[in-house]
Amino acid sequence: MTQEPVAKRRRSKDEAGTPRRIPSQQRGRERVDLILSVASELIARNGSDALRMGEIVEKAGVSFGSLYQYFPDKTAIIRVLAERYNEQGRQCVGDELEAIKSRDQLQSALGRIVDGYYAMFLDEPVMRDIWHATHADKLLQQVDAEDMEWHSQAFLTVLQRLWPERDHSELARIARLTMQLVAAAVRYAISIEREEGDKVIALFKVMLPADLGVV
Repeated sequence: MTQEPVAKRRRSKDEAGTPRRIPSQQRGRERVDLILSVASELIARNGSDALRMGEIVEKAGVSFGSLYQYFPDKTAIIRVLAERYNEQGRQCVGDELEAIKSRDQLQSALGRIVDGYYAMFLDEPVMRDIWHATHADKLLQQVDAEDMEWHSQAFLTVLQRLWPERDHSELARIARLTMQLVAAAVRYAISIEREEGDKVIALFKVMLPADLGVV
C-alpha cells in the first residue's frame, strides 16, 4: 500500500514564529549561527520564557536590524533551534531503525532509541526547555507534530518490512502509539530527579513489547 505523504502547513515568510529567510552566503550563515548560539546560552541560563530579543542583540553584538532580518520574534528563534535538535534526533533514530533486520531486534533497538533521546536531553539541558516550549506555544506545536509524524512513518516502514502480511492501518496505529509512548516516557523522566528518571527509563524499556506481532 502506498504511503501517503505527511501534510505540512504552508507558511508565509512573514508569519509570526517563522524565520524570514535563510541566508545563502557564509557571512549571513555565521551571523545566524551566532544568534542561535547566544539564544541557546540564554535559554539554558534563564529559560525560554525569559528570552528577550534585546538581550540577544546585546550579547551577540548585532543590531536589531540584523536580528529581525532573520527572526521576526523569539518564537522563530526557538522554532529553528527545535528543528535543529529534531534533526539530530532523527539521524540517531534513523540509524537505529535502519539496522533492524529481524523481529527479535526490535525491542533492543527501541530501547536504544529511548536511551539515546534520554541522553540527549541530559547532555543538552537547553533541549528540555525548548521541548517544553514547543508544547506550550501553539505556533510551535506544528514543529513537534511534524517531528512525531516523521518518527511514526520511519517506524511504520520497519513494521511493514517485518510484518508485510499485516494491515497497513493497524501497523500505522502501532507505529504512532509506540512513538508517542517513547516521547512521553522520556518527557516524564527528564521532568523528575535524575535518579528516579533513570529508574523510569529502565522500567519503560522492560515494558516495551518483545514481539509487536502479537499486539
